[in-house]
Amino acid sequence: MSIPVVGFFNNQGGVGKTSLVYHLAWMYADLRVPVLAADLDPQANLTASFFDEDFLEVLWGNDEGVGTAYGCVQPLARGLGDISRPEPLSPADYISVLAGDLRLSSFEGELSSQWPEALDGRERAFRVLSAFWRLLQEAAKASRSTLILVDLGPNLGAINRAALIATDYVVTPLSPDLFSLQGLRNLGPTFTRWRREWRDRLERKPRIELELPEGRMEPMGYVVLRHSVRLDRPVKAYDKWISRIPSDYCTHVLDRSADTSTTIRTDQRCLALLKHYRSLMPMAQEARKPVFHLKPADGAIGAHLQSAQDARKDFKGLALKILEKARIALPVNS
Repeated sequence: MSIPVVGFFNNQGGVGKTSLVYHLAWMYADLRVPVLAADLDPQANLTASFFDEDFLEVLWGNDEGVGTAYGCVQPLARGLGDISRPEPLSPADYISVLAGDLRLSSFEGELSSQWPEALDGRERAFRVLSAFWRLLQEAAKASRSTLILVDLGPNLGAINRAALIATDYVVTPLSPDLFSLQGLRNLGPTFTRWRREWRDRLERKPRIELELPEGRMEPMGYVVLRHSVRLDRPVKAYDKWISRIPSDYCTHVLDRSADTSTTIRTDQRCLALLKHYRSLMPMAQEARKPVFHLKPADGAIGAHLQSAQDARKDFKGLALKILEKARIALPVNS
């Protein structure tokens, strides 16, 4: 039985996607839900969030990419075999990390060239295109994780196509602005096309002992990040963009007629409306911990400490909602 994979994706950059995955991983750790955080964005910012520069210098310093997703696909990319066994890192109890690597972008060409080859039922094509899914599953089983969170880059290239067909669910992080909403227009049609094309290929797969992803890519919902709040309401500058999100998501991602009476507060597809925690983020980065772990010793005093406590409630609610939609039971001891 495969382990549920939740991808976090928007082809518009700068929406706080990596920070969202990072904080969710820590929240699941607090809830004692073993989680695998997989960094399949060649920028590798998620990996850099978990580990300091001295560690990263060693991790990324070896030519073979040992200990990273890049290293795992190298035998396959070079035609020397299949994927190598992943070695997830463990920055904390209940958290495992499939590390990213800037060199992962070199795998893009291979993924692109093998996509049409799968239509001819070529075994190698299916091994290449399913590499990420098989890596995720092996890494999760090795770390005994019950949920996989995947950080993806902001583009519609071959790496993200292979990563997204490995997902069961897709969460879309959004900023309340024109650029983020414009990005939604590409998501629905792209998901539909990739899902259909992958299923066409599955029908032509050769008779080999190789588990392959279903390519579900089911839209789980969206998370709105980085909005300013005054008196517990978004400031006026963002009101018009926030009010458009429910209908735009329904129309462009779900390909359904939108109910114009639905608001961001009543939309069941809105998984969370997260505040901009302002000075807490740099404080958390300096302390190398999530904002909801900040203490007075880290500089979180007075209003900052209250904001950190508010962040805990927000991320816990989001984490529980994702578990519910992914049909994963919360451990009794959490």
